[in-house]
This record gives sequence, structure tokens and C-alpha cells, in this order.
Amino acid sequence: MGTDEGGAPERGVPVDLIGRREAVALVVGSSAAVLVVEIVALRLLAPYLGLTLETSTLVIGLALAAIAGGSWVGGRWADERDGRALLGTLLGVSGAAVAATPFLLRASASFAGGAFLVVAAAAAIIVPGWLLSAVTPIVTKLRLRRLEETGAVVGSLSGIGTVGAILGTVLTGFVLVSRVPVTWIMVGLGIALAVAGVFLEVVARRRAAAVAVAVVLVGGLAAGVAPSGCDAETQYHCARVVVDPDREGGRTLVLDNLRHSYVDLDDPMHLEFAYVRALAAATDTRWRPSRALTAHHLGGGGLTLPRYLAVQRPGTRSTVSEIDPGVVAIDEERLGLRTGPDLRVRVEDARTGLRAVGDGGLDLVVGDAFGGVSVPWHLTTREALREVHRVLRPGGTYAANLIDNEPLAFARAEVATLRTVFDHLAVAAPPDVTRGSGGGNLVVLASDSPVDVAAWQAALAARDTGWRVIAGDELTRWVGEAQVLTDDHAPVDQLLTPYRVTA
Repeated sequence: MGTDEGGAPERGVPVDLIGRREAVALVVGSSAAVLVVEIVALRLLAPYLGLTLETSTLVIGLALAAIAGGSWVGGRWADERDGRALLGTLLGVSGAAVAATPFLLRASASFAGGAFLVVAAAAAIIVPGWLLSAVTPIVTKLRLRRLEETGAVVGSLSGIGTVGAILGTVLTGFVLVSRVPVTWIMVGLGIALAVAGVFLEVVARRRAAAVAVAVVLVGGLAAGVAPSGCDAETQYHCARVVVDPDREGGRTLVLDNLRHSYVDLDDPMHLEFAYVRALAAATDTRWRPSRALTAHHLGGGGLTLPRYLAVQRPGTRSTVSEIDPGVVAIDEERLGLRTGPDLRVRVEDARTGLRAVGDGGLDLVVGDAFGGVSVPWHLTTREALREVHRVLRPGGTYAANLIDNEPLAFARAEVATLRTVFDHLAVAAPPDVTRGSGGGNLVVLASDSPVDVAAWQAALAARDTGWRVIAGDELTRWVGEAQVLTDDHAPVDQLLTPYRVTA
């Protein structure tokens, strides 16, 4: 076939190298698949690298590098080779790489102490991303029949590819992740790509219009818009400190539009939020008043409970994992935080921070980490809770603050998950929540030793919470058939419903 000097077919030659519908399907499908790999890779890596800004940046950067490299190489291949024959190979090989990703990442995390995890992550993202991103320039070249239509063809297919990426992103966040374990998202996508590649290999030689690539579309949750008037823009939040007009030393730490902590600068024993009083009541009943504790706190916020324990139980040693250095800075500058040997704050992801804690050395682990209104999913799973169990000494207690709203799907799932790790559980919450309706904060106690339900209930009443404790058969009925959360399937964001405050 003759071409002019620009590489496009000669004018007047009636050639249809690839049909329009086939081209759209290939561009939409390959663009969506790249986003599937990127988003699911974040969930696969979170248990090992943490759900941090750095992890997100790494994954996004690798995906963009793959897109750029694939687009460049795809353009070269389109000029130098038979593009039609290449398409099947690109889809087939990328499908195999995608399907292998969950197993590759988990194997590399357990091999040599995870020394090769970042390398494996780079390969798992770059290889399929590179191959799939090469599809669009090849399809674009196949659609060009006249030099005069170059702008229209390139522009339309570029736009169509972006639409595919958007559709893939949205559907993953709202549909796939909530319904399908991440392993099977990747395996299913890999199989779809491989089947499409084989099909294209078969039909390419017959010059027939290929059936649309089996598209697995993905997506992400809309990010909340931070309110104006921030005292500080941290890596994760718009942070403000609000002065309590009714209490001279009272300060509320507001992250985005949510009240996360209340601190009295003059009186650390003052506990404003009901859930913090419930946590304090739990320590009142689990250990004698004079007993100093060794505690680890997953999430810091205003560090209300660590400050309280330091005064109420002198000699208590608390370590806090707080992911946001900006919040720690506000604690020090605006909320009077003073650290020392008995109160240490580490800027780290809470789950990865647990790995630095030795076996069986803690009396208490407190779970009070939130991203917005949601407990970060990788702190809710059976695997994460086994890490909590590992660091507790015999008779130690895990106390977790949860937030949920009717129908309490997340809270029930988290309690169901805790029951697979700990022998004894009790839940305290407002009475309507313990009866299965309403919403708000809940506090869960989990231990391998029995929880004194009557004593906790009495301590809650003494602190004027109005909360009720359930355990045993009543808790079993409350949990019902709730799912167990695992690293492979923990749709926490989808189980939660909107809740506006944390008081």
C-alpha cells in the first residue's frame, strides 16, 4: 500500500484498517484498564507500605510513567510495524501481567523481609500500563486514512481514552471494590484482556471488525472539599482549632469539617466527647486505678486520651502513631502537647507502625484513626487485628472507636471481624445504636480475657454518657450475618453511610 511522506495512506485509497467501533472499544478498554491497575495497586500495597501520601504518590507516579512510556513506544511501533497484528499481543501479555499482580505483590512482601516489594510494585504497574498505553497511538495510526484528518482522529481518540479512564475510575470506586475482592478484580481484568487479545489475534488476519474488548471499568470516591478558613493546610486536612466560648481552656481540633478532638489546656482530666469518656470508663474497669499502663494509640488527633492517662495513671507510657505531621505540629503549637519518655508521637502509618512493636508487651491498644468519617480500611481487617493481638500481653485490651450510621453495616462487620481474632467482646454505644438503629460513635472492647460488662456499664453511668453496653448473645444477634473484613475484601467506605460529626 502506497503512503505519502507523512506516513498516511495516499489520498483516494479506500482503506479501512480498523473500524470506528472497534477503535473506540480498544481505546476505552485499554485506558480504563490502566486505571484499574493503578487504583487496585493502592489497596494491594496499603497493608505493607501503609495508606500514606507517599504510597499514593508512588503508585500514581509509576502509572503516569507507564502511560508516558507506553504512548511514546506505541507511537514508534505504529510507524514501524504492522499495528493491527500488535494489538492482540499487547492485550494478551498485559492481561497475564495484570492477573499475576496480586500474587506477585504478596509474594514479594513475604520474601526477604519485603526488600523487593517496591521493585515488584513498579513492575506490576509499569508493565501492563506501558503495554496498554501503547494501544491508543497504534489505533490512532490505523484510523488515519488522510493527512487532512489527523487532528480530528488524534483529538477524538485522545478524548475517548480520557472518557474511558474516567468511567473506569468511577465504576471501580462505587461498584467493583464494594462487591469484588481485589484479587478477583485483577484476575478478572487479566482474563478479559487475555481473551480479547486472543480474539484479536484470530480476527486480525481476516480483516474483520473485532468485538469490543471486555472492559473492566474502575473508579474512585469523590474527595471531600476542605472548608475555608484553615489554620493550617496539612498533607491530609484543612485543620482548625476552635476555642470553646464556655470553657476557658477548651479547644476543639477540626479536621476538614469534622470535630476530631477536644482538649482542655488547663485540665487534661476533662473529657468532652462521649466516646472518650467511654474509653476512659473502660480503663477504669479493666485495671485498678493506680496501675500504670503501657499503651499504643493508632491515630493521634488532639491526643486527648494519652494526656488523660498520663495524669490519671502516673507512669503510663503511651506511644502514638499519627500519620499527619501537620496535625502533630498543631498539637505542639496550639494544643499544648509536650512529649517525653512517657508520651512519644511517631509520624507514621498506624498499621506499619505496629510492626515496630514487639510481641506481647502492651496492656492497651487504642484504635482511633480516621480518614474523614471512615476508619482507614487497612486498620479494620482480620490481618490488621491479628497484628494488634500480637502486640498485646495476656489479658491486654484493644479499645476501638468506630463511627457508623443506620443500618450500621460497617460497625457490625468490624465487630464480626474482631470476633475472629479475640475471645471476648463488648460494645458500648447510645441505646438506639445498641438496639440496631440510629448512628454515631461506638466503642468496642476486645480481649482474650472476659470483659466486666456490669462494671463498664456502671462506669459509663458515672461519667454521664447515657450509653449502654451489650455483649454475649445480645451482641451476637446485633452482629447478625455481617461480613468479615480482610485485606482482600474490605469495602469500608461503601459500608459506611454519611455521618457529619464525631461528638
